[in-house]
Amino acid sequence: QVQLEESGGGLVQTGGSLRLSCAALGRTFSRSAMGWFRQAPGKEREFVAAISWSSSFTNYADSVKGRFTISRDNAKNMVYLQMNSLKPEDTAVYYCAVDAATSTSWSAPNIAGKYDYWGQGTQVTVSS
Repeated sequence: QVQLEESGGGLVQTGGSLRLSCAALGRTFSRSAMGWFRQAPGKEREFVAAISWSSSFTNYADSVKGRFTISRDNAKNMVYLQMNSLKPEDTAVYYCAVDAATSTSWSAPNIAGKYDYWGQGTQVTVSS
């Protein structure tokens, strides 16, 4: 059974940093793109960042470019999201996801429908 477990969320002040981690359990995803999405109260889930299985390609939402960095460790079946210069508008539940159906080395999709597995989410709250 495939499980994605996010961790690293919490409460931080404006301008602070957090590092989210996502562990993939039950299956190896070394040939799958992985991504992060977020959902704020009363809003739809939105794309944050994605990384190809080779780590050669990354994709970011305009709202986080230059502040967030996605990375992965295929040997550990992990994906990370380093979040710097956090703003109150970054407050949301953050979800990691895996696109298990696509194996191209350059794929890093920004569409939620492309992803097959999702974690339960971790809360990030940025206070002003």
